[in-house]
Amino acid sequence: MNDAVTASTGGCTLNVLHTTAYRYSQPVEHAQQRAVATPPDLPWQAVTAHETRIEPAPTHQHVRTDAFGNRVLHYMLDVPHTQMQLTCTSTVVLAPRWQALDPAASAPWETVAQSLRFHVGQPFDPATQFVFASPNIALHPSLREYALPSFGAGVPVVAGAIDLMRRIHADFAYHSESTEVDTPAMQAFVQRSGVCQDFAQVMIGCLRSLGLAARYVSGYLCTEPPPGEPRLVGADASHAWVSVYCPVAGWVDLDPTNNVLADTRHVTLALGRDYSDVPLLHGVIVGGGAHGVDVGVTVVPVD
Repeated sequence: MNDAVTASTGGCTLNVLHTTAYRYSQPVEHAQQRAVATPPDLPWQAVTAHETRIEPAPTHQHVRTDAFGNRVLHYMLDVPHTQMQLTCTSTVVLAPRWQALDPAASAPWETVAQSLRFHVGQPFDPATQFVFASPNIALHPSLREYALPSFGAGVPVVAGAIDLMRRIHADFAYHSESTEVDTPAMQAFVQRSGVCQDFAQVMIGCLRSLGLAARYVSGYLCTEPPPGEPRLVGADASHAWVSVYCPVAGWVDLDPTNNVLADTRHVTLALGRDYSDVPLLHGVIVGGGAHGVDVGVTVVPVD
C-alpha cells in the first residue's frame, strides 16, 4: 500500500465542538430548519456523548432518519429573534478500519461497474443509487477522460480509486476562497482548485463517470497529527471525503484533500449523493433582512 495511504494502527477518541451562529439585521418572525448535526454509530465509530443546543429554544423539534440513514433534526422557532446559534458537542471513539485492506485484491473495476448496471432479474444493490448524476455532480466526458489513466484494463477498483485520489491531490490546489457551497463539481474541475467539498465532488464525478458507485461523506477532521505524522489539511468547518463501493471490501473511504484513507482522524457525520443532501443547516425564515454567519469547528483528541 502506498505510504501516503497507510492505514492507522490504533484507535482514537475525539471531542468535537461545532457552532453555527446567525446574525440578522431585522427580526426573524418564524423559522423552520433542518440540521444534520448528530454523528451516527457505525461499526468503526461509537458516539459516547452528544448534545445539540439551539438558542433561542425551539417551539417544536423532532428527529427523523432520512433516505441515506442520516439522523436529521427538524425544529421550528416562533419567537422573534435577531440571532440564532446551533451548538453541537460530541465525543466519538474511532477504531482503525483498513489494516486488512489489500487494494490489489479488490475486484476489477469493470466487473464492479457491470454489476451495478440494470439486469433483468438481478437483485437490487442499494449502492446503485450512487452511480448516477446528482444536483452538484454531472457525469461529464471530461471527468471520465481524467479518471481513465487510473483505471486501465483489469485494474482493481480500490487500487484505481486510490490512484485517482493521489492524482487529484497532486493536480488540484486547495484555495478556501475559490468556490462556494453550491459550486458544481465541473466548475471546480475546470479551475483545478477548491476546498475539501470540491475535491470530493470532483472525485465522485470521476468514479461515477466510469459506472462506479461513489458517495459523499460529510464529517469532521482532526488536523492535529499524532507524533511523527503530517498535519492534515482542513478548514475550521466541516470536512468532506469520498466513499467508493467495492462488493467485497464494502465502502472504502478516501480523502483526496489529504491523499489518505479516511480513518481514525475522520469523524463521519452524514452520507449523501453530494453536498446538497447533507448541509448542516437548511430551511426557511420569515423576515431577517441581511444576515451574517460564523462557523467554528474544534476537533481535539482525548488523552
